Amino acid sequence: MATLELILILMLQFEAGISGDILRLYHRVGDHVVLPCNSPSSSYSCAIVKWIYDRDSYTQTEVEKGVVSQSSPRAARLSLDTKCSLIITNITPEDYGEYGCRPGEAHSVEGRVYLDILNISPPDSGPTKDGDVTLKCSLMRRTGYRCPENSLRWVDETGAELLDEDDGYKFEGRSNCDSSLTVKHQRSRNRRFSCQFVEENSVKIEVHYTSVSEDPIHNNIIIIIIAVIGVVLLVVAAVVLIKRRRRTRNTEDVQHPNHHYDEIQCNVTYATVGPFSSEASRNIKVKEKEDSVTYSTVRTNMKTEADINPSSIYSLLTKPK
Repeated sequence: MATLELILILMLQFEAGISGDILRLYHRVGDHVVLPCNSPSSSYSCAIVKWIYDRDSYTQTEVEKGVVSQSSPRAARLSLDTKCSLIITNITPEDYGEYGCRPGEAHSVEGRVYLDILNISPPDSGPTKDGDVTLKCSLMRRTGYRCPENSLRWVDETGAELLDEDDGYKFEGRSNCDSSLTVKHQRSRNRRFSCQFVEENSVKIEVHYTSVSEDPIHNNIIIIIIAVIGVVLLVVAAVVLIKRRRRTRNTEDVQHPNHHYDEIQCNVTYATVGPFSSEASRNIKVKEKEDSVTYSTVRTNMKTEADINPSSIYSLLTKPK
């Protein structure tokens, strides 16, 4: 009997050495993750450490002899710390799965880390015509590990669990590690909805979604402000255009003065001249009905001979023989 117990103990120790310790971590998309090597031995250097990634029968070497493998699709986000822990920055939904730490080729995997990622993804089609959005909450974990019943739940900002349908939401149901909730279009206030993964009455991880409401009054104020700004800009543009036109017109007047100034400033004078007594009148015979003649003259601003001797502007009329 004692021999059988000793063999059983040795088998358990051997199995533990192969499988190593298992650590399960829960994170959200975008987090920075530190995966400890969980090795009981601290005597080896990180230069011999190898990290292996396994997910759904897909295996990838992440770190080889302490150096990040460039063949890894997440190589740019991987690094090792001084304790040989694997650091993954800005995790994505594709990073879930099993990570194993192995100190050298001669050793079995001494540490296993299961990374579970909780994420809320909106539909690819976007909101409905009514503005409603259906959210899908998923716990991504290694195949073979199902989520316990009712382990995924939706709660509002007060912590109350959301079931069935009520103001602002509609619970669509859950299936294994997926749960869906339709968030109705909000007009009055913003609301926060959270998806939680609960295990053994403890919240392991949760993610949040905040709906953005539309305030009609606020939207109207914005429209009015934009309209006023548009009118002001139009008025300013019109004033500037008018000033430029006036300035251009004044410039043209200076460059091209009016050459007909004298014509504009001239005065036209009309006069009726009757018979006058002079020696020349003796030789002129004027009919009885033609005893007066009307003359006209044009006076300008420039002085002429007529201005000096006005009599020079008149001529004697003689009857042709």
